Amino acid sequence: MPFVPHTEDDVRRMLEAIGVDDVEALFDEIPEEIRLRRPLELPEALSEAEVTRLMMDRAERDGRPVCFAGAGAYDHHVPAAVWEIATRGELYTAYTPYQAEASQGTLQLLYEFQTMIAGLMAMEVANASLYDGASALAEAVLMAVRAGRRGGGRRVLLPRTVHPAYRRTVETIVSPQGIELVEIDYDRRRGVIDPGALPEAPEGLAALVVQQPNHFGCLEEADALTDWAHRHGALVIGVANPVAAAVLAPPGEWGEAGADIAAGEGQPLGVPLSSGGPYFGFLCARKRLVRQMPGRIVGRTVDAEGRTAYTLTLQAREQHIRRSKATSNICTNQGLMVTAATIHMALLGPDGLERVALASHARARELRAALAAVPGVEPLFPETPFFHEFPLRLPLPARDLLRALGAQNVLGGVPLAGDYPELGESLLVCATETRTPEDIAAYARHLERIVARQGLFRCPTRPGGGG
Repeated sequence: MPFVPHTEDDVRRMLEAIGVDDVEALFDEIPEEIRLRRPLELPEALSEAEVTRLMMDRAERDGRPVCFAGAGAYDHHVPAAVWEIATRGELYTAYTPYQAEASQGTLQLLYEFQTMIAGLMAMEVANASLYDGASALAEAVLMAVRAGRRGGGRRVLLPRTVHPAYRRTVETIVSPQGIELVEIDYDRRRGVIDPGALPEAPEGLAALVVQQPNHFGCLEEADALTDWAHRHGALVIGVANPVAAAVLAPPGEWGEAGADIAAGEGQPLGVPLSSGGPYFGFLCARKRLVRQMPGRIVGRTVDAEGRTAYTLTLQAREQHIRRSKATSNICTNQGLMVTAATIHMALLGPDGLERVALASHARARELRAALAAVPGVEPLFPETPFFHEFPLRLPLPARDLLRALGAQNVLGGVPLAGDYPELGESLLVCATETRTPEDIAAYARHLERIVARQGLFRCPTRPGGGG
């Protein structure tokens, strides 16, 4: 949106209207001793053409690498129409409906988002989004503990197969509130939780968290885990990939009764990778838990004349009710990201989203076969079903490999050893529908040459690939 600065005449007239002599008088409440009286250390101003050139130069330094990294942030195709619509002025500048019923367009959009994401997760209610997937999981844990507070349960089973950043975020947010997170290890051969090896449910168990697919890209035995938790009187929190939910059983359909809460990261739905964000989280639940849900819920009704109208039916923020009664104070709606996601889901529809998921899975299978053919490289969990990412065991340090691949304009994956030292030199690799057979073949050729150059294995020349 263009920026039109105020002219000196504009400034003069505004100052006259509010009855002050100059702009400095607007800040007279700031104590003199803390005011900055020296110029800011800023570079010389540039012309528009110079700024454009500078930004283009900096963008070119980043390059356009082929992305095989995932681990919670995925390089999906975003149709051009998504952001062409999302950046229209009436959507781009809308933040959040503080005067709710005057914002019918914003409310309708949020209502449509809630309807879509609840349907995708096979849940009954959804709120109008959260900051990101990690904080959404933390809110889900708090919600589960509140829902079971009459029984006093304050222990939550948090498996190591859940994304490490999510686990750290949950620990940061919930541990000061007296909630105990109990770590559950995984089967080293399969990369998933073994339902048969779960311990006896600890006293005061409130919930079990299940990520599907898990951080390794592997498919957990979600049905068995859900039924185990329910037998022990605990709620189940599903952490779901919304694209995977188009082809896998969604949390609401796990086991005999389904998960109780579903949370996750919405970035795969129309939000491009952009230097780490912004992203948005989603949170869905069973209707019986709706009053424990943080944030806003938009409902559809009719006005006095029988016309469709939208309204905030639940406002659990501390701005709206007494702080002691609020369920959360971090439930801001990531409005623009939700707008893009809603447009994205509407454009693709259920069939389109399913095609994206199936294509991503197919590309990942092709990628794993190609990379595992390199001598010394092998899948960590070869027998376990996966969706669109998987871990590999490497014959050289993962960071050395990634540096060499980066020189070939390839983002090769995410190292696992920092969070899972027991896995040794390993790499989490991902493919979405945007990766082509040519991309996959190029990655395999580069990997083969790098391994051979290290003198670790003697690699034959691939057909058409060079030595």
